[in-house]
Parts: sequence; C-alpha cells; structure tokens
Amino acid sequence: MPLVKGGHIIADAFVRLTDDAELPAQGAVLVSETRFLAGPDALVSRSGGKLGVIWPNNRDVDDLVPYLDRLALVALVFPSFRDGRAYTQARLLRERYGYRGELRATGQVLRDQFVFMLRAGFDAFEVKKQADAEAFTETVKRYSVFYQPTGDGRISALHQRLQLRHSESAGL
Repeated sequence: MPLVKGGHIIADAFVRLTDDAELPAQGAVLVSETRFLAGPDALVSRSGGKLGVIWPNNRDVDDLVPYLDRLALVALVFPSFRDGRAYTQARLLRERYGYRGELRATGQVLRDQFVFMLRAGFDAFEVKKQADAEAFTETVKRYSVFYQPTGDGRISALHQRLQLRHSESAGL
C-alpha cells in the first residue's frame, strides 16, 4: 500500500506485526491496539526502535494518553468512508493532548477527504491505489490558506491578516 507523508510517496519504515508475531529486537514496529493494551509498558520501553499503534475509531483515545510521548506513530482507522470518528480522534490527539508524532490515516482513505484529513491533523496517509497517492502529493501543494483553525497547526486566514496588520502597525 502506498504511503504519503509530507507531500511525498515514501517507503513505510514501520513493520506491521500480527498479534502473535515475535517482537523484533530492532526496527520500527506497528502493533494493533489489542497487542498494545495487553502489555503497553513493555512495548513502550523497548529500546530497539520506534513504536506505533493502530487505533480503531471505536476506542477512546484517552487510553493512549499516558503513552503518547513514547509513541512515534498512531494510525487511526477509517473502516468506511462514511465513518468520520477518526477525524475527532485526530483533533483530540493534536489539539487536546498535544501529540506531535506521526498521525496516520489508514483504511478507507479517499482522495475526496484528503484535505479534511490534513486539516484534522493527519500527516501521513495509507492509500490503496498508486493513483490516489499521486493525487495526494499534488493536493497537499494546492492549498495554502484556510479560513477555519484546525489541528494541523496552520493559522487561519483571519489570523494571518491580524498578524500582518499588527506587524505593519508596529513598523516591522
């Protein structure tokens, strides 16, 4: 599956482990929430590489909060294009809990929803088709100004104007 991050198609550095697979001593791994919750302390204290967790949209992200500073990646699942609960999870992770690691959209990630996912705070996208990955890389370059403030850290058009007005009045 192609992975889009930072406006580029990249190789996934994380190896997705099944729940019964042996944990490798080295390397970045991505585990299910079932495996993670069965022994989170052992997983986050692993010194051999980065850790990521696949978090379903029907689980409360509050369960992740104690571990966020030690998770390099949280992959939020879109089981259907009509199910938007992962948008809320993304906003909570970015805005309420200050998560700064990789926030990946996985599952039914459609190009029609890409900009909304970016605005919610996602910065990586697992897509099913190469054509979608290529469309995502173009879309990320297309939009630079937004009206609504959201979880991606960009300031809104209003705040940009206010900053400009303030710097002009300060003689900068």
